Amino acid sequence: MVGPPGGPTPAAPITRFSADGFWWWDGAEWKPALSQDRKWRWNGQGWVAARAVAPRLGAGPAVGLTIGLIAGFIGIMLLVSLVVIVILLTMGNQIQNVFSNVVAALG
Repeated sequence: MVGPPGGPTPAAPITRFSADGFWWWDGAEWKPALSQDRKWRWNGQGWVAARAVAPRLGAGPAVGLTIGLIAGFIGIMLLVSLVVIVILLTMGNQIQNVFSNVVAALG
């Protein structure tokens, strides 16, 4: 639209979007800002190809924390297993001797 000659051009109507970006206000009601197939997005002037919706803020750190905790648990279990194997290999004869003495004392 063009205004009168020499005058200011009329301002484009301001489109209000919901906080999540999935709805827009047309002045009377909220309408979906994404097409039903989610391939098109209303930008306030017309329909444009929609970009992929970004993941929610906070989901990434939670997944990273979970993976880190699982990896830490597995690491600690491997370390404990290694220590137990080393103890059994190096002190196996002494442990066997202790148990044989206990069996002899009880029997």
